[in-house]
Amino acid sequence: MNHLLDVTRRHFFRDCGIGVGKMALAGLVAESLGSQSQAAALAAAGPLEPRPPHTPGRAKAVIQLFMAGAPSQLDLFDHKPKLAAIEGKPIPPEVIGGQRYAFIRSDAAVLGPQYAFARHGQCGAELSTMLPHLATVVDDIAIVKSCRTDQFNHAPAQIFMNCGFAQPGRPSLGSWVSYGIGSESRDLPAFVVMSTGSGISGGSANWSSGFLPSVYTGTRFRNAGSPILNVDSPDGVDRRMAADTLDVVEALNRRRLALDGDPEITTRIANYEMAHRLQTSAPELMNLADETPETLALYGCTPGEASFARACLIARRLVERGVRFITIYHEGWDGHSDVAGNVKTNCTKTDRASAALVADLKRRGMLDSTLVVWGGEFGRTPMVEASAVLGRSKGRDHHPNAFTMWLAGGGIRGGVTYGETDELGFHIARDEVHVHDLQATILHCLGLDHERLTYRYQGRDFRLTDVHGHVVRGILS
Repeated sequence: MNHLLDVTRRHFFRDCGIGVGKMALAGLVAESLGSQSQAAALAAAGPLEPRPPHTPGRAKAVIQLFMAGAPSQLDLFDHKPKLAAIEGKPIPPEVIGGQRYAFIRSDAAVLGPQYAFARHGQCGAELSTMLPHLATVVDDIAIVKSCRTDQFNHAPAQIFMNCGFAQPGRPSLGSWVSYGIGSESRDLPAFVVMSTGSGISGGSANWSSGFLPSVYTGTRFRNAGSPILNVDSPDGVDRRMAADTLDVVEALNRRRLALDGDPEITTRIANYEMAHRLQTSAPELMNLADETPETLALYGCTPGEASFARACLIARRLVERGVRFITIYHEGWDGHSDVAGNVKTNCTKTDRASAALVADLKRRGMLDSTLVVWGGEFGRTPMVEASAVLGRSKGRDHHPNAFTMWLAGGGIRGGVTYGETDELGFHIARDEVHVHDLQATILHCLGLDHERLTYRYQGRDFRLTDVHGHVVRGILS
């Protein structure tokens, strides 16, 4: 017995006749075969073919209204009269703790709410006067006032919100959803991205498929004219010639796929096929002539004119045609100066259409199966940002500790206000919702278990929520 206890791991590796190198090689081979079999299974079934979720989900599609730049929750959703009472005074140091900011000192003065608030609907939710249209659908939405993120700069915070990780390279939420349950559309991409502002800090990393096969990457649509450039065949190439050319290219690609099993070849085949179908489906999608004047007025949409309203209406049409995930980025909420003007400008562009989307989906019987998510990458500070050098006054800095988002439809209980912040809107006081919790909840509404939706890469199983995340059951219907 004592002799057996003296056998160490070093003795085992010396005497077993295998060696660490061979064991490591075996592990790498097994991992490679596992990844190849995973990719091969997707390729054989069709990477975007509809697949059943882990459990029956209420939502079949998601429309993400991403307010890039971070709206001021204190001037829109989270009314704090205490801020008005102590405006101009330094925020108490015990509130700040060790928090640091990009553009303001920790002893910056308090800035009160820039707009009045009122209660609306049967639920009595409190909203700023800057959201008159959202007030009309407040009984259909869940307002979450206790969101928190780990990031305090725009690009990493946007990527974190979308990908569960602050650095580029991980799959985005829309990519995970497409990978998990495929698409119900054969004529349009599974995951579509639009934008209605001047630029997105996190760039294309926000809709990247990361280490997933690139067929799951979001497809960027233009907000006016043809959604994708160069989809139409060039002069002199009729539909018959284009179809014959695609047939030859597909045959060659499938021959190479059979030899290599490379999932990127599957992506290439799918992209050629999709481009061909888009020649018909894209013009029909973007033509709003079949929308009634009532619907156009509801959104505040002018056909042919690029706007957030038009993007929201296109999003509804995409869902009708089976597209699984749509993200609309509206940039411009970064209110470092004149936060009141920033809020007013952006609400003028987005409030009517955001509310119209909820109302339109509901009247068409689509809201129960479509999840709408509204929010930015973080919140804004209760303290004022002012800098003569930078030409800033009456603004608010980045605030990751507490911010507000709202959700509607697709398994979400309407008329709910969830979570609470302290009297200064600085810290979460009740029912914290971390970014990973939000991601887990979105996947849950689609019937996807965030702990089971994984992909093996570089020796481990990755998931959107990493090793974190809990479903926020308090907002579920």
